[in-house]
Amino acid sequence: MRFLTTKSVLTVREQFGSPVFVYDEATLRQQAKAALAFPNAYGVIVRFAMKACPNAAVLQIFDELGLHIDASSGYEVRRAIAAGIAPERMSLSSQELPDDLDELLKLGIKFNACSLRQLCAFGKLRRGTRGDQLGLRFNPGQGSGGTGKTNVGGPSSSFGIWHELMPEVKQVLAEFDLEPARVHTHIGSGSDPAVWQRVSGLSLGLVEQLPSVTILNLGGGYKVGRMSYETSTDLDRIGAPVKVAFEEFATRTGRELALEVEPGTFLVANAGSLLSTVQDIVSTGSEGHSFLKLDSGMTELLRPSLYGAQHPVVVVPVSASECAASQGQSARYIVVGHCCESGDLVTPAPDEPETLMPRTLTSNADIGDIVVVDGAGAYCSSMCTKNYNSFPEAAEVMLDAVGVPHLIRRRQPLEQIWSNEVPYATSPG
Repeated sequence: MRFLTTKSVLTVREQFGSPVFVYDEATLRQQAKAALAFPNAYGVIVRFAMKACPNAAVLQIFDELGLHIDASSGYEVRRAIAAGIAPERMSLSSQELPDDLDELLKLGIKFNACSLRQLCAFGKLRRGTRGDQLGLRFNPGQGSGGTGKTNVGGPSSSFGIWHELMPEVKQVLAEFDLEPARVHTHIGSGSDPAVWQRVSGLSLGLVEQLPSVTILNLGGGYKVGRMSYETSTDLDRIGAPVKVAFEEFATRTGRELALEVEPGTFLVANAGSLLSTVQDIVSTGSEGHSFLKLDSGMTELLRPSLYGAQHPVVVVPVSASECAASQGQSARYIVVGHCCESGDLVTPAPDEPETLMPRTLTSNADIGDIVVVDGAGAYCSSMCTKNYNSFPEAAEVMLDAVGVPHLIRRRQPLEQIWSNEVPYATSPG
């Protein structure tokens, strides 16, 4: 386990039940400081991609450390404001244009137009805009991702304005007398250094065609190794050549660009774990498998079912005698969730969500034992099949600097699941 101990696992479940997400403040702070040191030539702003883990406690820790916010919907903007984040520290890049965009702009958010339609909509609301409120998100023609589902650049991606539409972009800018301050590109979550360097070069080419631009946002997507055999993105390795490219751009054009980056996974993935309880163990015979059934599943952890993503899984026996007896004993299980779905897998084959793959765990499991799924800080609590099979939303807990757990989200009351339903009455006759 990365930041949990057997003692802390037992304490958290005793106090808050299961399933429960646990986050580690010390790890959050460590990752934030690493991101803030991203190599840059003329200044850098680090924006937390809040979609990865939008709990107010996480947002507030990062805000205190000087991080800004990358929001992916108008609703995320509202959520961050409710957490106490200043609107002027937020940047919105959204597939869906908010109905209340005008009000959000009045609050002071930054806005990246992600399509020609969005750019026109902004122009109608803010003709003659100057300053740093407007940005343009482009699809630079290349992408990177662990799977096709996490690649958001290239011709197969709908994200951003296609780079060859620059003439149309300039027409809209002229029509509404707009001067964008920012170019934004984001290619996905693969973080191949060579691809990232090529895309940064393409992005600088776009900036060069827009004289008013003073900021280049290169997105995020820095891969984090959750499993022992996986590697994490070296920010110095991918950032150093980009810093040089910015310096060369300044020498050639006389324009010193500020850099923005938008990490999500990098900041929170390994700062979170999911604690669950073994509620059943079943076998399908000598030619089949042994299954560990948890009291959590795709209602908390969708990544394995969606991507075939891999997460470390650790069994924590509930008693000291069982813990001692299990030392050195390994067992092979397929770990599954509690949903009535054959695809609710915690341990699928890598990148193959429909393929069963037994996992060797370091100890035997018994009903009532705790299973810790590590690497669950990013795109787990925030990206799940919430309330499927009417399972309530899990609680969330933060370990402070000295390891004391604090509740930061209550377990959802069951009645809240159907609280928005209204009685149905058929029309007379």
